[in-house]
Amino acid sequence: MKRSETRILTTHTGSLPRPEGLVAMLGAAARGEPVDGAALAAAARDATAGVVAAQLAAGVDVINNGEQSRISFSTYVTQRMDGFGGSWTRRGHRDQNEFPSLARPRVVQLMRDVPTCTSPVAYRRLDLVEQECRQLLDAAASAASQPEELFMTAASPGIVALTMGNRYYRSHEDYVFALAEELRKEYEIIIAHGLTLQLDCPDLAMERHVSYQDEPLEAFQELVALHIRAINHALGNIPRERVRLHVCWGNSEGPHHYDVPLEDILGLLYEAEVGALVMEMANPRHAHEHRVYHRRPLPDGMLLVAGVIDTKTNYVEHPRLVADRLHQAVAAAGGDPTRVLAGTDCGFDTSAGSNRVDPGIVWLKLQAMREGAEIASRELF
Repeated sequence: MKRSETRILTTHTGSLPRPEGLVAMLGAAARGEPVDGAALAAAARDATAGVVAAQLAAGVDVINNGEQSRISFSTYVTQRMDGFGGSWTRRGHRDQNEFPSLARPRVVQLMRDVPTCTSPVAYRRLDLVEQECRQLLDAAASAASQPEELFMTAASPGIVALTMGNRYYRSHEDYVFALAEELRKEYEIIIAHGLTLQLDCPDLAMERHVSYQDEPLEAFQELVALHIRAINHALGNIPRERVRLHVCWGNSEGPHHYDVPLEDILGLLYEAEVGALVMEMANPRHAHEHRVYHRRPLPDGMLLVAGVIDTKTNYVEHPRLVADRLHQAVAAAGGDPTRVLAGTDCGFDTSAGSNRVDPGIVWLKLQAMREGAEIASRELF
């Protein structure tokens, strides 16, 4: 994983807007409707080439495939793994339950129902992982300019376990460790292709106001500790410097007044055997929490990918504001700018077609991130 050796590098969290035609195909496939597999693969390949070019044009250094071939950041695994079926009702976000007028209709009905675990989980479509990696590598190799680094996202065992409920395993712990053992295969393929692995782990923060909204804080902290142990199990064969871990409170626009404070989970996050944390630091509910890192310093060698762009509003951040946020992030990282990358709070299209930011504005935001990183780099190096 590259450090910001001579300037602050830019990246983002993963999902980027998908073309409308691809969204329709992904939705149909997720609903179990007939879809031409070759046509879907070709559409995903073309979309991947498009977002690679767009990221580079916006000045993003560390790029990915924008999750173009996935229905969402977490439920994609149900199309690759055995063990899921039926349906279940997942709890809503506590803050949004209080303000139902905030609910937004989905652009497409992505899935008929969210499935649940009904039998042993087993990763049967590792070929789709291989295909996704090759599409990204081919697109990058053919691009007009070259990125500093490539990364690929993957769902964490914990978010899969809490998104797709358990109706088979004896306990949640058994379920999450079974997932860790199978997801390990996906993670290791990503690493074998020379890509940096990013684990998406909203379970480590967001689930406080979803699955654990009625539980005491200590119960949620125990869950976080368990999920991090499962992550470490899945990463047993992977060097920590090849992995970054994304934590967020949910990519939804709302009050977020029930979010767990960073102070209550940061020490637990440091137990993850990863080389970088990818953290929300821009949105109005958590922008002040850069101060927490002064009280709980990053472990030696760990990098901080600081969210300096909010992914839930159509405001385009001023580059000076981005630079100021990067100054705060560098101070949080012990004053060492080489340990900080500029990033986004979350993905822009975490479920295909559900983006809250206009697709054109996404690229303006990423350009502003790059411009702000250039300002901060001149001031910090």
